[in-house]
Amino acid sequence: MPRTARKMSASGIYHVILRGVDRQLIFNSADDRLRFLYELAHSRMASGCKLLAYCLMGNHVHLLIKEGEGGISSTIQRIATRYATWYNTKYDRIGHLFQERFKSEPVEDDSYLLTVLRYIHMNPVKACACAHPEEFPYSSYRDYLIGEGITDTDYVNQIISIEELIRFTEASNEDECLEVSENGRRHFIDDDAKKIIFDITGCSSVEDFMALSQEEQSEAVPLLLEAGLSIRQTSRLTGLSVGIVRRMSA
Repeated sequence: MPRTARKMSASGIYHVILRGVDRQLIFNSADDRLRFLYELAHSRMASGCKLLAYCLMGNHVHLLIKEGEGGISSTIQRIATRYATWYNTKYDRIGHLFQERFKSEPVEDDSYLLTVLRYIHMNPVKACACAHPEEFPYSSYRDYLIGEGITDTDYVNQIISIEELIRFTEASNEDECLEVSENGRRHFIDDDAKKIIFDITGCSSVEDFMALSQEEQSEAVPLLLEAGLSIRQTSRLTGLSVGIVRRMSA
């Protein structure tokens, strides 16, 4: 069956999702995310695109990009190839890291641009990785708040003030944008969830996880939730109570 042609944007702005092949994790540590941000900054400069927003989740990435020379496909391919090469070398693996064809949707007007911006910045909150978007260190929201970073904030700042952007982001909404999965949140069977726990923490049993320090557990829980485990599944497979998992995710 032939592929559906990618919808082109008259504005040159796209909401893009890069996700791991077979939904596998693409970030196992803070260093991995920092490396992706390095490659993102490099590709931004090389292609001349404008990076309007980003959010690095456990097994996928949201980007809001105004394309530069070569178009959006060239830019995304550059980012994915450079990061995958580094990742495969680091973890001594071969093969594809990202799903071969990235997902994208055109963003044609300022109203939808702001909606996508909010959707991207609120992604970690909806995934229970944090309680407020400014608490998540791997999105562009802090760049807007402090006025520095790799994000091209000037484009959005011409549309809305930072005070209005904060109010808009925090406002109750039912935003529906490009999703990482057409079937909604993935529910992992326990065997797959245990593999994710091992990949993130190195623990192969409840006893192993409970032997971690409280600081290590607190760092691991948000990553498990980002990867797609539910709060109750995380509780069951780590030995932590549901209440503790919720507090660690807040």
